[in-house]
Amino acid sequence: MLFFKVRSVTLSSLLLLPLLFFSTPLIAQTPPESDEETSEDLRPNTLLSLEGGEDLMTEATKAIDEGNYDLAKEKLQSARRVFNQLSNFYQQLAGSFQGVNNQVSEEQRQQALQAAEMRDRATYQLALVHRAQKETALAVPLFIQVIRSQNPTSELGKKSYQQLRELGFVKSPFPGN
Repeated sequence: MLFFKVRSVTLSSLLLLPLLFFSTPLIAQTPPESDEETSEDLRPNTLLSLEGGEDLMTEATKAIDEGNYDLAKEKLQSARRVFNQLSNFYQQLAGSFQGVNNQVSEEQRQQALQAAEMRDRATYQLALVHRAQKETALAVPLFIQVIRSQNPTSELGKKSYQQLRELGFVKSPFPGN
């Protein structure tokens, strides 16, 4: 921590203080020169989109195929974050439009469900990678998250429960299997 004595403070020195702390180069404040540069950030395959998350999943699958589990974990964790953020954002939008415009609200709710489904798929894949690396303590909570999110009777829920059973975490077979 930096300590210094201030003997006298004048009004003019107080006015200059913000300039010291908040001055940035003008280049950083310059807006894009064309609409094309701005629309680049809004394309569907940006990171904060379903397509961006799917790209991360594809990269993770490629890394798994190549045996690069560390890269696969990184990509799957990123995909989980993207899909989780999207699901939360869409849920917030759906809530905001509920009672105002039910069509918009329902569309956003469907987007939230789709993003949550993709998040759970990424979570399941990440758990499988942890399992392949004998990191059971990391895999088990992820399988449980999938079951809680999806429902134990869904396809992904059943697969997650089966993984827990194979790991010896649960003993009982799933009813009906």
